[in-house]
Parts: sequence; C-alpha cells; structure tokens
Amino acid sequence: MNARRVFNLIFTQQQNQQLGKDSRRHEPTCVVIIQRGRFSIMAASRLTEEILEQIFSNLDLRDLLRCSLVCKNWHNVLNDGNSLVWKVQCIQKLARDVLNGDVLNNLPTYKAKIRAFIHAFNPADCSQNIFIKPNGFTLHRNPVAQSTDAARAKRGFNGGRHSWEIWWEGPLGTVAVIGIATADAPLQCPGYVALLGNNEKSWGWNLVDNYLMHNGNQKGNFPQCNNAPKYEVGDKIRVILDMEDNYLAFERGYECLGVAFRGLPKEKLYPAVSAVYGNTEVTMVYLGEPLDG
Repeated sequence: MNARRVFNLIFTQQQNQQLGKDSRRHEPTCVVIIQRGRFSIMAASRLTEEILEQIFSNLDLRDLLRCSLVCKNWHNVLNDGNSLVWKVQCIQKLARDVLNGDVLNNLPTYKAKIRAFIHAFNPADCSQNIFIKPNGFTLHRNPVAQSTDAARAKRGFNGGRHSWEIWWEGPLGTVAVIGIATADAPLQCPGYVALLGNNEKSWGWNLVDNYLMHNGNQKGNFPQCNNAPKYEVGDKIRVILDMEDNYLAFERGYECLGVAFRGLPKEKLYPAVSAVYGNTEVTMVYLGEPLDG
C-alpha cells in the first residue's frame, strides 16, 4: 500500500461524513501507517510535519490539491513553498538546467516554480512550426517562409488576477506579438501578420511597431507616449490579466505601461504569443497574482 492508498482511505472516510455537502473542513480522525510491511492506526492529529511531508512527497499534484483542502494543518504544511514536498515535485518535473538556471530565478519558492511549469507553453497547443524546448518554458519557431505561428499556455483564466513575464531571445522579425487568446483562436496563418489580434478571439501588442491589435484592426499606439522606446531582445515584459475588472495591461522593467485592453469577455483567456522570424525563441514564465503598486 502506498501513500496514495493511505489518503484514499482518508477521503473515503470524509465522504462518509458528507464532506461534499458541508463547506467546512473536517479533521481526519485517523490514518494508516505502513512501516516495514506492518500496518498500524494513528490519530491524524499526532502526525508531525516531517511525517506529513514524507507522505505528501509521494503524491501527484492533483492529490496534493485535495490534501490541502482536508484540514487547516495539512493546508499549512502544503502552504510552505520551500518544503520537501515542492522540492521533490520540482526535481521530478523540471529539467535540471531550469531548476538551477536563470529562467526561474525570479520565483522565490519551489512551489512557485511548479506553478510556473503548470502554466507554461502547451506543447500540444501551438503551430506545427513551433516546438517547446526541453526546458518547458521556451518556444522555438522553425524557419518556415511566409507563415505566422503562435502558441498558447497550458491553462487559461476566467477569473482572478494573473501575471506572467515574456521575453524574446532572438530577432523579432517584422511582427512579434504578445497577448491573450481564447481556446479556439487560430495558431497559424499564411504570410507575416499580427496573428494575435487578427480576429475577434485574440488581443495583442505588436512589439515591432508598438501597435495594439484586436479583431483585425489597429487599436492605437502602445504605450501611449511620445517616442515610446522600441522593444529590445532580452527585455522582460510583464503581462497583467485582471479577470475581475476585465482588462489587460503591460509593464516593462517594473514600469507600468498602462492598460492596453478593457472590456474583455467573460470567457477563459490564455497567455499567447505569435512570431514570424525563423529560429527565434520566446520564453514565458507565470508569476501568479500581480503585486499592486
């Protein structure tokens, strides 16, 4: 019997207590402990943080989410972003060069790094001319002529406030767009165009000419200032999506550039980019809820 089986017993017990019909958390009364092939029953309240971490380290992300909802004690253990639980998840899911490199160096905890991985580019939801590199966070556009290609993140948002960083690690070409898209927005089209913003299903900022695009129309210059500086390769752009007030904003170097789009629809919207230059690369890292001020 493994750790997952142990927690299945706990959840079965809680279902009998009609957990699903009561919004209050119930303290689990007992767990099964297996040590050297022998079974014993222990009160859940007697489990130390160290024991819980050892058990939680054997669970997958879905089970960890369920465990965090069981009781306050378990929630507190899993809320420690640098605990053994999240370190093990990082070792299992992240490439070593990413875990020890610069891509995630702005994320302070193992839990934040795993969260970023969950929200990274989706290898199964991008143009056929794009592939996601082994680090899991960087896309590479193949050198295909007369094609514009895009990629979406693994997860979209229809509520809450979210932020992520995007930066180009190669030439922009004639069109390089960052923004958001619905799940059914197209991810490839012929020619070199601002694919994000070329239809009613996406909203984008073309970093090459500083134009906003939506529904095939230019929505004005951005940022709205005289002689706005051009994007330079390596600059990190922070994207802020507020699904409570339904707007999309951008920052550069912790300088707020302003709100780009308002009145976004009440449907799931995904971080996305579109590119045209052959062999260029773009990295995206999800940061979580933006910090006000």
